[in-house]
Amino acid sequence: MTTAMGAALRRIQLGNALSAFGNGFTVPFLFVYVAQVRGLGAGTAGIVLATFAVAALLVLPFIGRVIDRRGPLPVAVAGTVSAAAGSLGLGLASSEPLVVAAAAALGAGMAVIQPSLATMIVWCSTTATRSRAFAMQFFLNNLGLGVGGLLGGQLVDTSEPSSFVRLFAIEAVMFLVLGAAVATVRLPRAPKVEDAVPGAASDGRGWRTLLGDRAMVQLCVLGFVMFFACYGQFESGLSAFAVEVTKISPATLGVALAANTMTIVAAQFLVLRLVEGRRRSRVIALVGLIWAVAWVAAGLSGLVPGAHGVATALLISTYALFGLGESMLAPTVAPLVADLAPPRLVGQYNSAFALVKQLALAVGPAAGGLLAGAGLYVPYIGLLIVCSLGIAGLALGLGRRLTSAQDNPVRTRVVRTGNATPAEVGERVTVAA
Repeated sequence: MTTAMGAALRRIQLGNALSAFGNGFTVPFLFVYVAQVRGLGAGTAGIVLATFAVAALLVLPFIGRVIDRRGPLPVAVAGTVSAAAGSLGLGLASSEPLVVAAAAALGAGMAVIQPSLATMIVWCSTTATRSRAFAMQFFLNNLGLGVGGLLGGQLVDTSEPSSFVRLFAIEAVMFLVLGAAVATVRLPRAPKVEDAVPGAASDGRGWRTLLGDRAMVQLCVLGFVMFFACYGQFESGLSAFAVEVTKISPATLGVALAANTMTIVAAQFLVLRLVEGRRRSRVIALVGLIWAVAWVAAGLSGLVPGAHGVATALLISTYALFGLGESMLAPTVAPLVADLAPPRLVGQYNSAFALVKQLALAVGPAAGGLLAGAGLYVPYIGLLIVCSLGIAGLALGLGRRLTSAQDNPVRTRVVRTGNATPAEVGERVTVAA
């Protein structure tokens, strides 16, 4: 990696960490803020949370083409401005229409930022350094969210609306800091996406190309199951199971959530060293098996209500195992999306995968909430164990569609010659480990 690429990447990562820190200030308290502090009721709070998902689903199908046509930098800046306006609007709004409108602006802005930053990271990294770059992004995101949530909890006062206005103002400033950071970045031409410069538009057939890419379609299916079986359950079915079946207190549930974040922060770079040089498909398959064990532990925690200490330990281990799996996916999945993408469609592929994630995060809580609400906890745990085992099977199947360079880029090298044709530039060959 050149010095310029490294400096640009550090600037992107720093801005991203600060925005995650600001986001951590507000996310844990949004429902309470809308329902109680503003006195708009639980129904409006639910609408606000749903608005985030709807706004993202409306934006993501189109933003990939814009990224590829205009470049990720101006799109990311526009996303930060929208997110900052939405965050500040939430802090100042006192009526249902204004709160929903602000949530839409914040949700759309955050949806735009995600694939834009992913594309910028691709441009500022090489095939060899991309896993570490995405692992660093995931680490900083979780660290920022954790620290922000911890500090936000100390500053918030449900009897004082101005304390929430302060939190949302801090979040808005952090989004603007992210925008300023990326606005000053001079994007280099990374080898993998050297043709994807601003103004180098795709041929208008981005979705057709993507849907014809069987490996990418299979990765999207795999991604949906992954996000459904893990992230989509944190705030719905799993939380309900923990409180209603395992009988832990809300405070202990907070400890379990903290265990998830702490595992990610503590294990990320150790895990990175272990997974680098391994086949990506097999790493993802191992994550599926780890999550299957996590769901088994969750189920067992509901079978020993008399041994409260054991049940609590099992449930906390569930969240910790999820964190271990997440830390293994961070340097694996996002770089794989980038390596599957044609040079002029990196933004399209990143936004498509972000759309799949958003769909899973919309369906997951709904499905988990319905099963938990109906008291169908045994089918619920069984479904998630099957989904986790399905992740392992889908990952191994995906591995058969990947080239050796896509599945294990550390064991490949880029071959470049002075008289190579454009089609030959970037050709990857396998070398001995």
